[in-house]
Amino acid sequence: MTSLRPISLFAAAAAVMLAPASAALAQRQPASPEQRIDRLEQQVQQMQRQVFPKGRPADTAGFADDPAASQSAVLSLDQRLDALERQMTDILRLSEENGHLMQTLRADLAKARSDSDARIGVLEERIAQGGSQPAAPAAAPSLAAPPAKDKTKLKPAVIAVPAAGDSAAGGPALDPGEAAYTDGFKAWEAARYDDAIAMFRAFTAAYPKHRRVSFANNLIGRSLLDKGQASAAAKALLANYRSNPAGERAPDSLFYLGQALMKLGQPGQACKAYSELDAVYGSKIRPDLKKLEDEGKTEAHC
Repeated sequence: MTSLRPISLFAAAAAVMLAPASAALAQRQPASPEQRIDRLEQQVQQMQRQVFPKGRPADTAGFADDPAASQSAVLSLDQRLDALERQMTDILRLSEENGHLMQTLRADLAKARSDSDARIGVLEERIAQGGSQPAAPAAAPSLAAPPAKDKTKLKPAVIAVPAAGDSAAGGPALDPGEAAYTDGFKAWEAARYDDAIAMFRAFTAAYPKHRRVSFANNLIGRSLLDKGQASAAAKALLANYRSNPAGERAPDSLFYLGQALMKLGQPGQACKAYSELDAVYGSKIRPDLKKLEDEGKTEAHC
């Protein structure tokens, strides 16, 4: 009996030691799928707290726990969108300003063109009615009579056919009208411009159908130009050209009209006068007058 007791005690001790082991084995049984998912979610949340210590990023549609972007990325996108909106606003504003500027420029251009046409029309009307206009005021120093060398340059247009030329060429003897014109021409040649203007006007009034009327009216305009009265000269010269375009001195009047406009500081209008001279008379222009016209074009930068 005594020998069996120690064995029984040993068996009891072994049973006690085996009981915790069996309990541990029972606890190590495989976890269910739900438990494993819960464990994974907890681990992911712990990782998110470590990666995003300032809080979880914005959630999107779908699973609430799936981060779509970080807060810094969201802020960067907001800033870029704001910058794009500001740029679009600036572009729209500049487009509207440019459109308004274009409209203003077009209106100003149309107004300038209308004013220019109106001024040219008034000038032409006044020149056409030059005979009924009052005499021009005394010329300014800058419009004084040209020096002798300029006068010499401008004389050939009239001297080319002096009053005595007809008789020298075997033409008819001087008639009273021719004599009256010759007296005015001599006064103009002597630079007695007031006397010449008075004589030429008396001649044209007494002999309105005489062939020298075109000569006389042209020299009236040139006398006014030589006196420095460029505006009155332009009116007289334009009137002579328009009243008798077929007159022998109508081309000369167009040329000296350009000279008068240059004196008035209007080179663009002078170029128009030279252009009309070429367009109307072309090859019929006398060589001496053509040479003067070329010099006038150079001076006006036509």
